Amino acid sequence: MALDRWRRLLPGLWLGWLLCVAIVATPAAFALLERADAGRVVARVLGWEAHSALLFGAALLALERVRAKRLADDGGSSQFSAGMALAAGALFCTVVGYFGLQPMMAAARAGQGGLSFGQLHAVSMVFYGLKLVCVAALAWRASAAGGGLSSGPSS
Repeated sequence: MALDRWRRLLPGLWLGWLLCVAIVATPAAFALLERADAGRVVARVLGWEAHSALLFGAALLALERVRAKRLADDGGSSQFSAGMALAAGALFCTVVGYFGLQPMMAAARAGQGGLSFGQLHAVSMVFYGLKLVCVAALAWRASAAGGGLSSGPSS
């Protein structure tokens, strides 16, 4: 079924994107550019990541909901699944870790607010790490559930 293939494919793509931002894009910007320029580049990349995370998360939440409903209709006990919880957790981390903290970080850079930029940056990194864990768990579960993307016999 096509929806199940997307449910198994998207977490791996999302995880790859998160790791690319964390391991490649961010360190490369700070290695090659002046600190202020690197900060602007990374802020832009993290904005792209956050908006794409909303799309990935909403799509996976919907796909996991369809799967949970199908399993419940086949005799399961609940229409809520661990996959739905992981997708919702990743969405929560995106909303709080980027959209919630970004305005506070801008204010801290201007000398306003109760927390420093460094403290807010650390909190933001924790939410990014938690999102990575949620998405990695989704990818792990998706790779184990269904034995790959091929629907035909393997040779």
